[in-house]
Amino acid sequence: MPQPILRTDRLLLIPLADRHLGLETELDSDPEVLRYIGRARTAGEVLESHAQRMASAGPVDGLGYWMAFGCDGAGPGSAAPDHERDGEFVGLMMLPPAHGPDQGDDPAVSDLGYRLRRRYWRRGLAREASRVLLRHAFETVGQRRVIAQTMAVNRGSRRVMEAIGMRYVRTYFPAWDDPLPGAESGEVEYEMTHEMWARLPTAPTIPS
Repeated sequence: MPQPILRTDRLLLIPLADRHLGLETELDSDPEVLRYIGRARTAGEVLESHAQRMASAGPVDGLGYWMAFGCDGAGPGSAAPDHERDGEFVGLMMLPPAHGPDQGDDPAVSDLGYRLRRRYWRRGLAREASRVLLRHAFETVGQRRVIAQTMAVNRGSRRVMEAIGMRYVRTYFPAWDDPLPGAESGEVEYEMTHEMWARLPTAPTIPS
């Protein structure tokens, strides 16, 4: 099952492809966008991360990365474009298999993430896209659990996780080679399970 094109009210989500490298470079070269992730990346570093993203999407059908496009600033009342070429690049939405030194190799667990261009912050777009990705994870791919992780001091990202119904799991302290400001507070992990999703008022019943 290849990654499908997904839609929200305001966003068109297109599976990441090599043609998107320039947009990834623009996004990852902004130090404010990467404030809670690391330093801004060079073009060569983005090329390397692009290759890693494309490779990590392969092991589990339907999981991976999506480029989000909107229209008219993706503000309230705007609609998703019909085609990628008609839209404005908004950001990168992520649902790869869970990875990292503290994550087991479980194909039924995926890792939710979002990275938006600054001009699209505080418009509810990360929440909107995340809900659609969760629906895709549980109802189409058949995931058992979706996690999301961020720095504990990243209140904006944590508000998104809480707003979409994820629950706090833990605070942990990874080994940083070059700690970011706020790293002393650790990282947090949130989760949504298949059972939690099925109980949400807006989620339909999912067969076990």
